[in-house]
Amino acid sequence: MTLRLPIAARWLPSQWPADAAGRKNMALLVQLRWIALAGQVATILIVHYGMGIRLPMVPMLVVPCIAAGVNLASLAILRRRTDITHAELFLALLFDVLSLTAQLYMSGGATNPFISLYLLQVALGAVLLHRWSVWGIVAISVLCAAGLAFFYRPLDLSDALEGRLFDLHIIGTWVCFTMIAVLLVLFMTRVTRNLAAREAYLAQLRQQAAEEEHIVRMGLLASGAAHELGTPLSSLAVVLGDWRHMPEITTHPALIEEVEEMQAAVTRCKAILSGILLSAGEARGEAPQVTNVRAFIDGMAQGWRAANPGMPLRCDFGPHDYPRIVADPVIRQAITNLLDNAREAGATYIDLLVGRESQWLNIAVRDNGPGFDADMLADFGKPYRSSKGRQGGGLGLFLVVNVVRKLGGCVSASNGADGGALILLRLPLGTLAIGEDSDDR
Repeated sequence: MTLRLPIAARWLPSQWPADAAGRKNMALLVQLRWIALAGQVATILIVHYGMGIRLPMVPMLVVPCIAAGVNLASLAILRRRTDITHAELFLALLFDVLSLTAQLYMSGGATNPFISLYLLQVALGAVLLHRWSVWGIVAISVLCAAGLAFFYRPLDLSDALEGRLFDLHIIGTWVCFTMIAVLLVLFMTRVTRNLAAREAYLAQLRQQAAEEEHIVRMGLLASGAAHELGTPLSSLAVVLGDWRHMPEITTHPALIEEVEEMQAAVTRCKAILSGILLSAGEARGEAPQVTNVRAFIDGMAQGWRAANPGMPLRCDFGPHDYPRIVADPVIRQAITNLLDNAREAGATYIDLLVGRESQWLNIAVRDNGPGFDADMLADFGKPYRSSKGRQGGGLGLFLVVNVVRKLGGCVSASNGADGGALILLRLPLGTLAIGEDSDDR
């Protein structure tokens, strides 16, 4: 069978690192520059042909062409890069200031009402840049505006327009104000959205750091407990071995059976402690176990059935070929935790469903228990959120989610249409498989 996770419930790792704040803001500057270029070209054509103000068309249209080339180069950089530095943002804004200065120089200098567009560049810099670079944009803008008061190409006005110069200035001021207002609203809305996404990503990182610190503490505690329990368990195994050969016990079959049960229980406890130490990287002389998916799951299921007699556990592998894998003990423990949770929740049967979807190994635990309530599904995988109502519970699912996440996978939970719970583990075969040889070969 092929296990597919519904789109709405897919766990997606945060995309923020691949779309960092600098990259998003540079992309936004590119978009605003396209809008500004369209506005510049439209204004030049309207003023020259519609209003009769003779402008140096060739050089004034060369500037937007150069800006378009810079925009295309910026897009190429954005496709290859995952982050943009503040220095690059500063250079982008500096280019905009200089291109605006060139246009104003050829169209009246400081007498041009569009000189107020310098304020837009300063506002963008105040939001995007560090303090030193913001003041750099301010200083350059002020110097350029001051220079345009003395060095500029006067407008070539016809005699009919000489008397309407003030009216033309008012119209230009209104158009400039409208342009600044629209661009600022567009820009600030997008920047606010980018900052909110960044804060959400940082909050997620803080949460993960807190969870990992919690896991480290629990791991140290478990490792210490495993070391401490190892000695008394070994002593107990020796004592039980001696009892097994004592005449007082060998003559009583019932006592022999009880001693054998205790020996089996001690052996299982020692195996669990060895698994804890192996998962913590403290076992010595242990080589990675290379096996196939079917053998790994079957072996784990057989051990769980032996520890939980009377609880039906069915394994279904579907019609798939599976590669050979390096069996990590933490995966075994994660699946065991899910099976234990299902049993403790009151399930009377459990299905262990295994499937392959492209380069993903899907392992699902399905039961006929009471399922999860809405609050549990909303906070699935968080510590101390137990589906069994125990104070301090929920650590099993918490560890499962974090173990799978460390392996590059994800975990999701849902309730079945006819009741019961379904927990799906998606593990990338790239981190587990050692080749494409299937189980059947």
